[in-house]
Amino acid sequence: METPGVLDGLRSRVLPRRVPREPRAFGWLLPTAVLCGYGFFSNLRPSEPFLTPYLLGPDKNFTETQVFNEIYPVWTYSYLVLLFPVFLATDYLRYKPVILLQGLSLIVTFFMLLYAEGLLAIQFLEFFYGLVTATEIAYYSYIYSVVDLTLYQKVTSYCRSATLVGYTVGSVCGQILVSLVGWPLFTLNVVSLTSVSVAFAVAWFLPMPQKSLFFHHHSNAQVSKEMKVIDDKNGAVLEDPPALKRVPGWEEVESKVPLNVEEHPVEHQEQRVNLVKVIKELWHDFLRCYSSRTLLCWSVWWALSTCGYFQVINYTQGLWEKVQPSHTSEIYNGGVEAASTLLGAVAVFAVGHIKTSWSTWGEIALAMFSFSLLQLCISWIQFETSGCAMLPMYHSELCICCLSQLQRSRLLPT
Repeated sequence: METPGVLDGLRSRVLPRRVPREPRAFGWLLPTAVLCGYGFFSNLRPSEPFLTPYLLGPDKNFTETQVFNEIYPVWTYSYLVLLFPVFLATDYLRYKPVILLQGLSLIVTFFMLLYAEGLLAIQFLEFFYGLVTATEIAYYSYIYSVVDLTLYQKVTSYCRSATLVGYTVGSVCGQILVSLVGWPLFTLNVVSLTSVSVAFAVAWFLPMPQKSLFFHHHSNAQVSKEMKVIDDKNGAVLEDPPALKRVPGWEEVESKVPLNVEEHPVEHQEQRVNLVKVIKELWHDFLRCYSSRTLLCWSVWWALSTCGYFQVINYTQGLWEKVQPSHTSEIYNGGVEAASTLLGAVAVFAVGHIKTSWSTWGEIALAMFSFSLLQLCISWIQFETSGCAMLPMYHSELCICCLSQLQRSRLLPT
């Protein structure tokens, strides 16, 4: 199902009726390879599944109250506050500087995790990690500004797979190094710091984009109100690009707009960046989008679902640590998180190949998934109060991650 408000807003300023460039032989390969390398190394963090045991252990020696009530919430609120300013900065700075900022923030985060002492210092660390998560939008939208429209689906799969593989390899390596080699958690953080430093170095080789969605785009005089794709092989006019027929959400709108399009010679006119004008455009698009009751309902559901998912992934290590302390028994956090990531990706891939009418069955499926998630969360509470073994809790973690990613893979009815 189309979302008229989003599509009209995009059509009014993005593309004239022009012919997309024929992809050069290897013009897309370099930026895609560099970005995938950055995505892999920035997510290769073997210490992340063991963050809570590290903070509660002898290295930092914080209490549970400090970790869960005073440290972790800083990340949540930092992420919330930084999200919109980072979104504007990403477009204004044209992606690459924000990716570099993310890499630098990762270095600061893990350096402070190794050497910072005291509650206030670790809270600053969580602020920088909030900046890391807020700047993820630059990674996922950069590639669409430097490759041709015909390659969008291919490069999307590459870039998302790079982060998935990086996180999975990091989790598996962390579990092996802890369980089999016997490395301390401090050393795992050294490995993570090294990996994100490599990612930061790789990011410098990214080509600088020339266009973005709001601040650096064609003027209205150059833009046609109707956006069409021209088949340069036979001259036929095709339908609107499939990528714009299913706009998944506000955070991916920019990543679906064709920015790298061949232009005819036009008068060079320096465009002054007008922040007020851009904010007015965003507000206008916001009103048009959310005048749709369907989009409004799905957006509210998406926000609530995302908050619930973040709560689970943020505090699940604490629950495991309370039921089975890491200093007295063997823990398998890395293996469980690696398995949940892979199973979730497989589930999303499978759902993407199911031919069904999501406009008809989507709400029913989401209701069933949400009810299942509620039951799993309730079972966690029962596991904790009854002193249950860790195996059922690990199974619940796998199910929750799979169901959450299944839900998040279908944001809008089609």
